[in-house]
This record gives sequence, structure tokens and C-alpha cells, in this order.
Amino acid sequence: MNSLLKIRRPIGSFYLQRFSSLLTYASNEKRHEASSLENPNFIHSSAIVHPNALIGQGVSIGPFCTVGSSARLGNGCQLYPGSHIFGNTELGERCVLMTGAVVGDDLPGLTVLGNNNIIGHHAVVGVKCQDMKYKPGDECFLDIGDNNEIREHASIHRSSKPSDRTIIGNNNLIMGSCHIAHDCKIGNNNIFANNTLLAGHVIAEDYTHTAGAIVVHQFCHIGSFSFIGGGSVVSQDVPKYAMVAGERAELRGLNLEGLRRHGFTATEVGSYFLSDGNIR
Repeated sequence: MNSLLKIRRPIGSFYLQRFSSLLTYASNEKRHEASSLENPNFIHSSAIVHPNALIGQGVSIGPFCTVGSSARLGNGCQLYPGSHIFGNTELGERCVLMTGAVVGDDLPGLTVLGNNNIIGHHAVVGVKCQDMKYKPGDECFLDIGDNNEIREHASIHRSSKPSDRTIIGNNNLIMGSCHIAHDCKIGNNNIFANNTLLAGHVIAEDYTHTAGAIVVHQFCHIGSFSFIGGGSVVSQDVPKYAMVAGERAELRGLNLEGLRRHGFTATEVGSYFLSDGNIR
């Protein structure tokens, strides 16, 4: 009798564990169903969404939108009427496409947007570059980070070759009608005012600020915390912390106001000057 009791105890324990795991599974399923009900998708009847597209939870797709077969939309994305996603394109969570925005292209390669990006009215992001060296059929890439606001009529192009990529970091404000060409590398926390035009392969580090209607020649390097005055044509590298301006942009001194706004002390600012008054 004792031996039978010894056998039954582990068998009872096994069934209790099995029953407990079933309860946990059922509870998780209910939570998942509740979550789906709390965050339902809305797809307007006039939108064209390919059945192979991967759509997260809580996604809203308005009238006359297009979502291609290779598109992937994260949770909480919103597509306003007449916006479109083409090609191999990934959107992170809570991205917003305003009316007329186009993201991605039916080309080999990939366009990736991180979380919380806003693509403005009629902006065009992740399409073929305008470099004559681009070979049809080559893969081309665009990577955009998180929390960027790309305003109306801006254009951002993919890379010109498979070995490179156009990169936009985090927390950038790219105002209306700006252009960022193939293979540019943009860091974090930059502000590009309206009609800032960056040619191919330009590098802009962090916390740079441009005024309106400026042009930057290809392969130029814009240093962190620098400022470019309105209407400037930049054909050379811009040093860190500097302010440049002019029809052919010239050094005008330190970007004192920008440095102050970002918490640089007077001692730190003074350390950038040599004893003869020139900038280090």
C-alpha cells in the first residue's frame, strides 16, 4: 500500500503541473485576444493592401493607400489618405505617413524606418538615386532611425551601390523641400531648414543646424554643432562648432548661440580659441 502511494504522488504532481500549464496557456491566449480587440486594425475599403504584406496591431490605413507585397508595418502605424508603401520596406512602430507620402521603391535592396517617424505630405523617401553610376538591378539601401520628422515635399534617396547605404540617425528635423541624396550619412539631432540640399556622400554629424536654401557639395563633411547660414553654398568641409555663411561659404566664427543652447560653458567655448584669437 505504501509503495502504491509513493507511485501515485508523482503521477498526481505531473497532472497538476500539466493542468497548471494549460491554465497559463489559456490565460495568455485570452490576453492576446483582448490585446487584438483593444488595438484593432482599420483598413479602408478603397485601400490596396497586398495579402502578403505584414501588418502589426492597431494599424490604420486610410482611403486610396497602397501597401505592397514585401511591406512590413509595425504596431500603431498610420497611413493617411493617398499615401503609399512600395517594395521591400520596413516601418517600425507608430510611424505616420501623411497624405501623398511615398516610402520605398520596387527595386532590389531595402528601405528601413525605425519607430515614431513622421513622413510629411508628398514626401518621397527610399526611392532610386539620381546618380548616373547606379546600375539597374543593383541592391540599394536606406536606413532611418527613430523619432525623425521629415516634412512635406522632402526627398531622401537610397544608396547608389550595394556596398553602401544612405543613413539617417535619430531625432532629426528635416523641413519642407529638403533633399538628401544617395549615400549621405546623417547623425542625430540635426535641424535642416527648408530647401537644404545635400548632394551625394555628404556626412553631417550630430546637432548640426542649417538655415534655409543652402546647398552642400558632394563628399563634404559637416561637423557637429556647426551652423550654416541661409543661402550658403558649401563646397568644403565645415569644422565642428563653427558658423559658416556666404555664396561660397566662409568661416564666420564659432556657433556661439548653438553652443550656448546645448549647454556649453564659457570656459569650454573659450578653449576652442588659440591665443591669437583663431579657432583651434
